Amino acid sequence: MTILVENHAGYRQISLNRPDRLNALNTEMHGALMAALAEAEADPECRAILLTGAGRGFCAGQDLADVAVKDDGPPDLKAVLERYNALVRRLRAIPLPVVCAVNGVAAGAGANLALACDIVLAAKSASFIQAFSRIGLIPDCGGTWFLPRLVGAARARALAILAEPLPAERAAEWGLIWQAVDDDRLMESAHALAARLAKQATLGIALTKRAFDAAEANSLGAQLDLERDFQDEAGHTPDYAEGVRAFTEKRAPNFTGQR
Repeated sequence: MTILVENHAGYRQISLNRPDRLNALNTEMHGALMAALAEAEADPECRAILLTGAGRGFCAGQDLADVAVKDDGPPDLKAVLERYNALVRRLRAIPLPVVCAVNGVAAGAGANLALACDIVLAAKSASFIQAFSRIGLIPDCGGTWFLPRLVGAARARALAILAEPLPAERAAEWGLIWQAVDDDRLMESAHALAARLAKQATLGIALTKRAFDAAEANSLGAQLDLERDFQDEAGHTPDYAEGVRAFTEKRAPNFTGQR
């Protein structure tokens, strides 16, 4: 199985499972990962997702052995990119918080797959490599969109053009990821974070994700209008009422994630 799914209280762990290939992505893995995300979204008991990799790496990017070559000519990359584009759109739009635990190298599309998640933790031994220029390609899987927004134009261009590994601790310092943690604490920290998110106001988080993505293209005025509309939607949920009650009663809220 190219994807492993584990159910936990309130969340699911989805693991890329081709450790002998450093979890390089192929057609089968793409399909299995999309299916696992759809199943998690459809499960009312699942309120968060934890994405990680099996073995010593997170994801080495595209498995080049899986790229079709016609008559010894250039590879047909359009079908590959359609799969990546659908995957990134799915991760950004899924109405659940997605935690990514980068347990080793994240290269090429693997690095940008991690960046498509909501909160990224990485083992201190891990690294992020925009490896595309090494084979004459450009960053894909959203890389040209994520990088400049996270680390700024100068760093984004250098990372993409030089294809040098960025250690996890520096990635955290630069704002590429949320946190770098000791290797032996990575999964403990990631599970604790996923469990925490599974108890939060799920719809409010979903609307927050949508608002941040919309902000990239909106004017201030348009974003203010969007905030007004999303806040009104959030304000009509049972979790908002529970949050207010818990605040006034000075206790922890018991959110359900229900509309």
